[in-house]
Amino acid sequence: MKNNFFGRQPYLNILQKRIGDLKYGYRQNIAIIGDELVGKTSIIYKFLGKFSDTRIIPLYLEVKPESLSVFAKRFIGMLLYNFLSNSDISLKEDLDFLIRRSERYIPKTVEKIRNILTALEKRKKNNIFVDLLSLCEIIHQETDKFCIVILDEFHNLEGLGIKNLYREWSRCLILQKNTMYVIISSLKFHTKNILAKSLSLLFGNFELVTVEPFDIKASGEYLDARIGNLRIPASLKDFIIHFTGGYPLYLELITEELLNPNPPSLSAILEKLLFDSSGALNQRFSNYIKRFLDKPHSQEYISILYLISNGSNTIKEIAHILHKPKNELVSRMGYLLEIDTITRSGDFLKINDRVFGFWIKFVYQEKLHSLTFDAKNQQAKFIDNIEAMSKEFVDSTQKSIEERITELMRLFDNEMLSVDKKRLRLSHFREIKPLEFNSKNLKNGVLGRSSDNLWIIAFKDGPLTEDDIGDFCHECKKYRQKPQKRIIITLHDIDLSARLAALEEKITAWDINNLNQILDLFYKPRIIA
Repeated sequence: MKNNFFGRQPYLNILQKRIGDLKYGYRQNIAIIGDELVGKTSIIYKFLGKFSDTRIIPLYLEVKPESLSVFAKRFIGMLLYNFLSNSDISLKEDLDFLIRRSERYIPKTVEKIRNILTALEKRKKNNIFVDLLSLCEIIHQETDKFCIVILDEFHNLEGLGIKNLYREWSRCLILQKNTMYVIISSLKFHTKNILAKSLSLLFGNFELVTVEPFDIKASGEYLDARIGNLRIPASLKDFIIHFTGGYPLYLELITEELLNPNPPSLSAILEKLLFDSSGALNQRFSNYIKRFLDKPHSQEYISILYLISNGSNTIKEIAHILHKPKNELVSRMGYLLEIDTITRSGDFLKINDRVFGFWIKFVYQEKLHSLTFDAKNQQAKFIDNIEAMSKEFVDSTQKSIEERITELMRLFDNEMLSVDKKRLRLSHFREIKPLEFNSKNLKNGVLGRSSDNLWIIAFKDGPLTEDDIGDFCHECKKYRQKPQKRIIITLHDIDLSARLAALEEKITAWDINNLNQILDLFYKPRIIA
């Protein structure tokens, strides 16, 4: 992403710590997952670009649909090239050259390499993968250097014809104490299954790291850095952050258009990217949707995606609209979950890529159901939808957080969802009213009363502190109705001490990301602060 790099320091810190610990006898493998184009590989490139440790050999490989022979030669070439990179030798990307140059330093490793290459020439593929991985341990024995094997889109190993892939790899993970593995995948659901079943080990387990899109702060920093001196209204900038969901690719495509000598309006930019048949995102999403068209029940998959994008995003609603039994739809939704098109939060379903969801609703379905071939009419309707969405967002920014939470609570109807891996029932309230607290730092809140529950919500303008938790507990004691759901909301990050204090008092503490997750499920504009 050009020369800009934002909001990824926590991921870099994890890599730095885990790789640093390897030299001192503590090996922790890492699995990095995240949606396509969310920036997983950029994080690795950034880390490797600054990495310098003569005792560690990094080996980065993008695993492609290819033959085992080609993969093996790339693996060996990368290993030897990076081993020699700290020497004074002028290097060439030629395998025979690298083998000759390495032989005097690591003769046992080179002997093993020649055995692997001979086996490949004779088409003997058994144990090739295990033999490749063993090279890292042999190098350690000869040089005392450690290897970091980074396999990008590692799930493509499944297409190389490796017999008993995960069983054999598991044995290596247990026995190889001086080799660390970093696996990367865009197939989140599939990878979690592999880690839970095939690579679930007592020793050698993987730490799971999920790369999320940019948060609000990083998105804002990215826009400021890319746009530079270009003046755009704050509301437009905030809408771009809201619309893109912080996906680096979408932010980049929009800012590239804004930086044109005569930048068009945002509506025109999105029309070009999403509506035009030659638009970059229109082509991307059109190709993505094709994966459903050749499958049985293809129309049901597309109908489910359309309904979710249109706000009918509970299983109950979808079953009612499609006149299908729930158990039949569960298998369809299961496939969409497995390929990471949607995720589930309690009773709610959500399209992972919010821009793809917008395209499904306002481009794909509109063109599909159009009664005419009047492209100009469809184009005008698309722009109207963009402008209506933008107006709704701007209008929402004029409201206080108390107003927005009150509107949200009126939509609750006893659904279940998950926030921070905790299940939460959204009570159907018969009474919702504003609150005022007699606390120095907590001033306003909202009370929601249902037939069997009482929600007490407080808002904190600044960062949350342990004292705020104590004050909130004191305020909640004024209400006798039980049980109580006590929630405190801040638009800032919540530090560990405040989280622990809230946990001890059985108070739910939400930051802006938690709040926006719930707003997303009800198709309400995000809060940008």
